[in-house]
Amino acid sequence: MELSVLVAFAAVALALVAVPGPDWAFVLAAGARDHVVVPAVGGILIGYAFVTVIVVAGVGTLVSAAPAAMMALTLAGAAYVVYLGVGVLRSPGGFEMADDAKPATSPARQLLRGAGVSATNPKGLLIFLAILPQFTRASDAWPIAAQLAALGLVFMAACAVIYLPLGHAAHRLLGARPALTRLVTRASGVAMIAVGVGLAAEHLAAVL
Repeated sequence: MELSVLVAFAAVALALVAVPGPDWAFVLAAGARDHVVVPAVGGILIGYAFVTVIVVAGVGTLVSAAPAAMMALTLAGAAYVVYLGVGVLRSPGGFEMADDAKPATSPARQLLRGAGVSATNPKGLLIFLAILPQFTRASDAWPIAAQLAALGLVFMAACAVIYLPLGHAAHRLLGARPALTRLVTRASGVAMIAVGVGLAAEHLAAVL
């Protein structure tokens, strides 16, 4: 696979990842506790790795071609994002560090939550289905499946490049500002709920 194609897709991927969405809200919420930034972002990468496997296997195309399956995926993803947003709002004290510097949410749980956010994000699946194939070449020495897998890895790298600094920056800026920490945490929770409700409403409106 030509390096120029990977570089071109990397630029597109960075632009897409830089647009705020449920991933952003989740990372910002986790960023108030530095110890869970890496697990949170790692979970997001695992989720997109799962989506990459789905697309490479051709299952993604089948799902997108089945309106009922796509609707179920959308509603499940929207409900999960809303659930996480409500959890953020109900979390006592927001995401401030405790006296013993131990995160209130375990790294393993945050990893699973991150994977759930990205794996159930219907817009993420649509991005993979609509954009990745445009950067594949039937004449390339690599099989199409290998090209898609490589592009998926580039997308995950773009996520790491954007989300890790974002989460750590949030921690540094909010660590000494408890009031601002609570405000940003609640705003992140509200944003996640709004994104989830918006996704559900958008797709339900299309079929009603």
